Amino acid sequence: MSQSLTLQVRNLTIAFDGVPVVHDVSFDVAAGERVGIIGGSGSGKTLTALAIAGLLPEEASATGSIKVGSPNGETTELLSLSESAFAKLRGDHIGMVFQEPKTALSPFKTLGNQMTDALALHYQLNRGERKAAAIRLAEQVSLKDPARIVKAYPHEVSGGQRQRAAIAAAISASPGLLLADEPTTALDVSVQRGILDLFNTIVARGDCSLLCISHDIAAIQRVSDRILVFDGGRLVESGTVVDILERPVHDITRALISAAGGVLA
Repeated sequence: MSQSLTLQVRNLTIAFDGVPVVHDVSFDVAAGERVGIIGGSGSGKTLTALAIAGLLPEEASATGSIKVGSPNGETTELLSLSESAFAKLRGDHIGMVFQEPKTALSPFKTLGNQMTDALALHYQLNRGERKAAAIRLAEQVSLKDPARIVKAYPHEVSGGQRQRAAIAAAISASPGLLLADEPTTALDVSVQRGILDLFNTIVARGDCSLLCISHDIAAIQRVSDRILVFDGGRLVESGTVVDILERPVHDITRALISAAGGVLA
């Protein structure tokens, strides 16, 4: 695996009770690259994301290879990891942002504590250091009044603020790969663009690569250098944003573009 790659997926097949639902998927994510996965319901995009995150249901099995790389050139095969080993890798190598921040965040812990959970797992931080880290992370994700936000509980802030806090938690330990699964679906349209632009800012700072999964091709267009199109559990088309939006080959790609009202600015 090249040192320039953050993620390498080869021949990934996911099955339930021996019946494949994701078939022989292969793709790469280069260091500093933004890659979008688009597809309809049941296309296999979310299962692929769960396999990368080590969060497949117990009844699912995955074969093939999923490797993540680190800046020093070391690689880790994810499919061979135990759950305990994977838990240590999350946050440090892979940061995850899920669809619904209200359920992804605990209602019983302050946002500041949740933003710094991964840091506390990997580093010995005293109370003052953890508070300072939480404020710094809140500033990085453009949360207004960070000193107040880090003391707040999820129900005390807006949906957009919760998602920004979830993103802060995901990037706290400087992972090489940020994995976002339908990160704006639960948000108002007026808030979605700000969240997507935040992903672009994080990648532009050189902090990580982005793999963003959505059914919304307009959202994927905004945060991607390349787009992978899934249908029926298979990777059916891939290319640059311009290639996919202006010269689509597969019928499902054309349908997704049509559903979004055509190629978007």
